[in-house]
Amino acid sequence: MLGRALVKYKADNPVVYALPRGGVEVAVDVALALEAPLELLLVRKVGLPWQAELAMGAVIDGGKPIIFRNEEVLARVRISPEAFNDACARELAEIERRRRRYMGGRVALDPGKRVVIVVDDGIATGATMKVALMALRSRQPKSMILAVPVAARQSLEAFRKEVDAVICLETPDDLIAIGYHYQDFRQLDDDDVIRLLAQARSQRPS
Repeated sequence: MLGRALVKYKADNPVVYALPRGGVEVAVDVALALEAPLELLLVRKVGLPWQAELAMGAVIDGGKPIIFRNEEVLARVRISPEAFNDACARELAEIERRRRRYMGGRVALDPGKRVVIVVDDGIATGATMKVALMALRSRQPKSMILAVPVAARQSLEAFRKEVDAVICLETPDDLIAIGYHYQDFRQLDDDDVIRLLAQARSQRPS
């Protein structure tokens, strides 16, 4: 469904960026619909120690790691600077592990001067997506399109000034869980991601 909603961008020769792991399965269908290359944005949510799904921040690696603090969440909880930094370090280590596993030494495409479409399986608080867009914008794409099947309405509205266009199929006022909007929301493992990336490469026209 998301691929069909984005087909108008096919003529722009875009690059599709997925947020692993969950965003990869959605992004494969988008990339195939647009006959576009599929790349990864290796970004990690930094969850609270006692509630991992609630993001107190997010990190993305690169020439210089970008760390985003979710001040709205941090204002409501007691987290020491040391605990926050330790959590960020753990997530950066996981990013590096995934880079080695998923990329296999392959050099990623340069998004500079390209139309890029950033895809995830959904947006709840938006902390992970925010830092992903910050990192991608620093690489100077021609334009950025944010594309997700479902997002919390309030979180999505905050992104409209961050990108050139937003495509979202469902925007409930009260998003309980992203998985409620899927018939199949099984968690992906590393092997699933590698398989999906290979599928996107093999089915893309030369």
